[in-house]
Amino acid sequence: MVAALIVFGCCLVVNAQSVSGSIANGSVTRGTPARATVYLNVPAGLHVNSSRPSGEYMIATRVTASGGAGVKVGTVKYPRGRDRKFDFSEHAINVYEGRVAFTFPVTVPAAYTGTSVAVRVSVKFQACTNEACYAPKTKTLKLLARVR
Repeated sequence: MVAALIVFGCCLVVNAQSVSGSIANGSVTRGTPARATVYLNVPAGLHVNSSRPSGEYMIATRVTASGGAGVKVGTVKYPRGRDRKFDFSEHAINVYEGRVAFTFPVTVPAAYTGTSVAVRVSVKFQACTNEACYAPKTKTLKLLARVR
C-alpha cells in the first residue's frame, strides 16, 4: 500500500486506498466462467465517488479489466453507493466507503493451453474527505489464477 501525504495548513491528511482481488479463489476451469472480485479499501474518514456520483463535476469510480490469449472478461458489476451530503457539496453525492467489491466474469477458452491466466485490472477513483476532494488516482493490479 502506498500512502500519499498531503498537508493543508496545520493538518496532515493520509490518503491511502489499497486495491486487491482474486479470480475464483485462484483456480479456473477451461470453458467455464469464473467470478473475479476486486476490492477497493477506503480508510475511515474518506470516501470515493461511486460509479454514479450524481454530481456534475464528480469523477466516477471506474474498474476496467483485460485478459490476454483469448481470455474473455465480462462487464464489471458496480455496487450501489450511498447518498451523502458533505460540507463542500450543495446536494447529496453517491459514494463508496469502507471495503467496496466489484465483480466481473472471466472465461478461459476451452482450448487454452496454458496452466495459468492473468487479468490486468485498473481502478480509477477520486477520494474525498467531508471538506475536500483529492486529485483522481488510478491503481492497477494483476489477478492470477491456475487453469485446470
